[in-house]
Amino acid sequence: MNEETQRKIFQYFYKKKIENFVGVPDSTLKHFIDEGLKHKKIIIANREEEAIGIGAGMILAGSPTIMFMQNAGFANSISTITSLIQLYEIPMIFLIGWRGYLKDDAPEHEKIGQIQPKLLKNLNLQNRTLKIETWKNDCEWALTKIKNNKPAALVIRREFLD
Repeated sequence: MNEETQRKIFQYFYKKKIENFVGVPDSTLKHFIDEGLKHKKIIIANREEEAIGIGAGMILAGSPTIMFMQNAGFANSISTITSLIQLYEIPMIFLIGWRGYLKDDAPEHEKIGQIQPKLLKNLNLQNRTLKIETWKNDCEWALTKIKNNKPAALVIRREFLD
């Protein structure tokens, strides 16, 4: 997703009263993260499970939070997601950078990139893949999910190679 749209996505959530953006940096989400840093609203964690724990605490304290991470980190967090977020219906939005979407991405991202949609489906985690034409509707959809105490995922495809 291009720089302008990623920055708009951050601004959209910020204006919709999302107070915290917690995660592990991912170059796919670099413009979203940069926009959050400009607003001093980004909290960087060492691992995705740590970020989820921090975010869950913030949400339970009444402070709406979005988690951002790469899909490999999302896969590493499956146990935390199923045993904490889904089990206790913590209303969390996951913003996931989809590495391995492009055929020529780094080889270590190929397998996880191939199974990304299946992981979300198997977890029964409702999700949408953001597109430039529909990102605002998809973000609003995710906000509706968390208002109903349900977690949701928004996926951003990696559309460039470093």
